[in-house]
Amino acid sequence: LKGINRKIYMKRLIVATKNTGKIVEIKDILKEFPVEVISMVDAGYDLEIDENGTSFSENAFLKANALYKISGEMVLADDSGLEVDFLNDAPGVFTSRFAGFNASQKEKNSKIINLLKGVDEQFRTARFVCSISFISKEANFITEGFVEGMIAEKPMGSTGFGYDPIFYLPQYKKTFAQLPENIKNKVSHRASAINKFKEKFASIQGS
Repeated sequence: LKGINRKIYMKRLIVATKNTGKIVEIKDILKEFPVEVISMVDAGYDLEIDENGTSFSENAFLKANALYKISGEMVLADDSGLEVDFLNDAPGVFTSRFAGFNASQKEKNSKIINLLKGVDEQFRTARFVCSISFISKEANFITEGFVEGMIAEKPMGSTGFGYDPIFYLPQYKKTFAQLPENIKNKVSHRASAINKFKEKFASIQGS
């Protein structure tokens, strides 16, 4: 089989997202696996999934299950968000719509910053949480990861996406949006959840 493109023999792993930033992160983290990571849009599925779960893991499963039912292929879905201690873990599962359904990301970041205006550094603690749901013909499971940090007083950095510009990691003295991609993809909540996924995925593949 020499000379034949190895990609032909790769299984597809369809990710239930339209977020290109997530796809880039997941591709990088899973690059050593013989799978073709593809978004549901690129796979030809443009469905809207009602994320009405009460936790990140419930929402991740709802998305994965909906996509699996119509594709029958290996699927992965994540639900992730920001929990701010001062706000009693809000926005939580409402992270994407905390500032309103039509709010821009800039407006979402501004709302969090304004709610913590004047709050001392010690009370600005927060975390990113990520739950991943995997479903295939052979198995289904959920993994979760998180990363602790703080809410910055203003947005900083131009890389990443979402709330990255206001999520500050004291150990690096940078926000997620200021970190090089190779570092972020090692310490992020999504990396943590996917690394746990990789262990379980490897075991069901017999590797």
